Amino acid sequence: MLTVALPKGRLADEALVWLGRAGWPLPVGENERRLIVPSHDPNLSYLLTKPMDVPVFVEQGAADMGITGLDVLRERGADVFEPLRLPFGYCRLSVAAPADRPDRPLRLEISPRVATKYPRLADAFFRRRGISAELIVLSGSVELGPLVNLADLIVDLVETGETLRANGLVELRPILHSQAVLIVNRASYRLHTAAIAPLIAALRAVIEERKREESEGAC
Repeated sequence: MLTVALPKGRLADEALVWLGRAGWPLPVGENERRLIVPSHDPNLSYLLTKPMDVPVFVEQGAADMGITGLDVLRERGADVFEPLRLPFGYCRLSVAAPADRPDRPLRLEISPRVATKYPRLADAFFRRRGISAELIVLSGSVELGPLVNLADLIVDLVETGETLRANGLVELRPILHSQAVLIVNRASYRLHTAAIAPLIAALRAVIEERKREESEGAC
């Protein structure tokens, strides 16, 4: 039996749409409290977990495959096979600051306090620029940091920028452009290639077909 880890929320909803188009067996049942959900194929089931945990389950072999955001995957630093990037979940991890912040380059910041859910990526970004940032790791609304004088800057996901604007913040610089990505446990791929490879091929085929349709429509 193969197990696919999905992040709870909108990313899972979009993932299931694409998996369905590719002919993957989809979950059975409507019980949202179930964490392990069978599919229409007894040889495949789904594991529903927090987004940040998907790479961990796959890397450790608790799930054979998973769909996660590239931002989460890079933050976790998981050693997994990445056969395919998926055409949804687009966003970017960016540095943002209060709109009334003095207009100066980031490199002139002296030990800024940075609120984030992504300490690994944020630390790497500031270190590369020789900035000694004090990271404040939050699990909730990072935008609150500057509003209550907890932080000078934030590093968080940005999709449309509406949340930043609503809280008096502006995007300064993107760190990472992200999208959904299919990941596979390395040992599982070697052991179950005959089962996993056709699933990947089917998903790749529908993605390529959609690209062709969009290209023809643009012409």
